[in-house]
Amino acid sequence: MRMSEARPWQVDVLSLHPEMLEAPLKTSILGRAARQGIFEARTHNIRDHAGNKHGHVDDTPYGGGAGMVLRVDVVARAIESVRRPDSHVLLTSPRGRVFSQAMARELASRTHVVIVTGHYEGIDDRIRHVVDEEVSLGDVVLTGGELCALVMIDAAVRLLPGALGNEASALDESFSSGLLEYSQYTRPRSWHGHEVPEVLVSGHHGRIEAWRKADSQRVTAERRPDLWADWCATHGINPDDVDTGGPKR
Repeated sequence: MRMSEARPWQVDVLSLHPEMLEAPLKTSILGRAARQGIFEARTHNIRDHAGNKHGHVDDTPYGGGAGMVLRVDVVARAIESVRRPDSHVLLTSPRGRVFSQAMARELASRTHVVIVTGHYEGIDDRIRHVVDEEVSLGDVVLTGGELCALVMIDAAVRLLPGALGNEASALDESFSSGLLEYSQYTRPRSWHGHEVPEVLVSGHHGRIEAWRKADSQRVTAERRPDLWADWCATHGINPDDVDTGGPKR
């Protein structure tokens, strides 16, 4: 758990290309939250822990094969240079637990997170003995783990008190309730024959709330039947008993 809300949420990212991380961490909501002292991010170059004058951090894989593998001794030294008693160390890996909003909440509740980003053909598998868990963005192959690290940081920072300005924003977003967010509309009221649902301009808060609940269910059932099935199971509901047609657009 976070020891103090006054203390910034802290994250250290270990990378072969820390420059990929620096601009996004200073931009938009992340940049504002950092300037306000809500979170603190530090990037580190794994090559600084190579232990040789040439800065070599990888080697050919035992057993043969294409590509290069990051050395476990080098990466372990990089981890130990930032590890603290309260650290939670993550390794970006396609073999890890798929990142989710629930996991973002877990990270936001911690005081210090270390993210190790891989490159090449991966990291010597023995690194598993010095990390707490592996995390994946899903069934997609990236050139490195930096983008995965940024996604995790962004998702966690949005949940920190004060990061969004309007605390209700995080509560209404997709996945916060297990469902996708309801459809949003603004001006113009009519566009190319497509109208804003009448209920949203009625001023009747009870009807608007009911519409949003129904629309959230409809959108989830249509676009993410896996989430819809999980939500129904969690709430003890038979999906066939729910009218997901929702209010018409």
